[in-house]
Amino acid sequence: MTEPRPILVAAGGTGGHLFPAAALAAAIAARGVPVELATDDRAMKYGQDFPARAVHVFPSATTTGAGALNKARAAATLGAGVVAALMKLRRIRPRAVVGFGGYPTVPPLLAASFLGIPAVLHEQNAVLGRANRFLASRVALVACGFPDLGGVDAATRAKVRYTGNPVRPAVIAAAAIPYPAFESGRLRLLVTGGSQGARVMADVVPEALARLAPADRERIRLVMQARGEDKARVAAACARISFPVEIADFFPDLPARIAAAHLVVGRAGASTVSELAAIGRPSVLVPFPHALDQDQAANAAALSGSGGAVVVPQTEFTPERLATILSDALAAPERLAASASAAKTAGVTDAADRLADLALGVAAPA
Repeated sequence: MTEPRPILVAAGGTGGHLFPAAALAAAIAARGVPVELATDDRAMKYGQDFPARAVHVFPSATTTGAGALNKARAAATLGAGVVAALMKLRRIRPRAVVGFGGYPTVPPLLAASFLGIPAVLHEQNAVLGRANRFLASRVALVACGFPDLGGVDAATRAKVRYTGNPVRPAVIAAAAIPYPAFESGRLRLLVTGGSQGARVMADVVPEALARLAPADRERIRLVMQARGEDKARVAAACARISFPVEIADFFPDLPARIAAAHLVVGRAGASTVSELAAIGRPSVLVPFPHALDQDQAANAAALSGSGGAVVVPQTEFTPERLATILSDALAAPERLAASASAAKTAGVTDAADRLADLALGVAAPA
């Protein structure tokens, strides 16, 4: 008996692409439609539990590296990936392909275009990424994670549909948790760094705490993400001021920790911003300043526009500035509660179903 034709989800490179792809895959599978994943070998550490009946790994590489030789090598790798994807897609005959950006999506999306297979792109950031920009003319629709999508031309804009960013089931569960009360006037502070530039948090947060009055410092409970040698630095800095802190390089239960926090300080990656909005927690966002397309700045602006976040450029993210923000939060916690409500208005918890509707709407018959 022939297996039913799948929807092929293409994502790779980072959890920022794979987590929303997994949420979409679960939504499609819940409708009785099989899903298969196209990715690259870098993403396999995230993809072991991906809800797909099969996983296909294709060669890929970014062409944004310096030097003509590196660009030529990357182009050759992508070419090999396209050939491999053509052979695989001819065999599995997907009804549609949904790409989540990044260069690992280029081979399967190009192969789909060459074979006449309908395709949809999803852009998690508020600015269209370079790989998606390259592929946009070849797909039926471009779904976006934020209401306004920058970096698109007129032809692409006609294809854009706002779905929001698909979020994990753990985020949807956390979104049902009310904003926490301030027990004994204590502020629960969560600091995350994300995959890009967590070190600045280790540099600034302990020094900001040291600048607070001792009575204010005693009212803060800190949970912080720090990596490698930064963990020891943060622990030592906090020990010098006798300040207890829970530190880890990764929190597998991060959505629950966001829900438990009164205030979150972190980067402005698409997943972070979308999860803060879905759960409804106020934040201080420090966009990664070296992003090629300044996508984190655009993501942060989208949440700050709702009143749910304060955006601090990294050049202004000093211990003094953060200490002032924390002092103000302790003095007027009702403002944090209002900011939490504002963030929630920007949240989308049914984005996976919205995107599933788009994908199945363009898909070939079963």
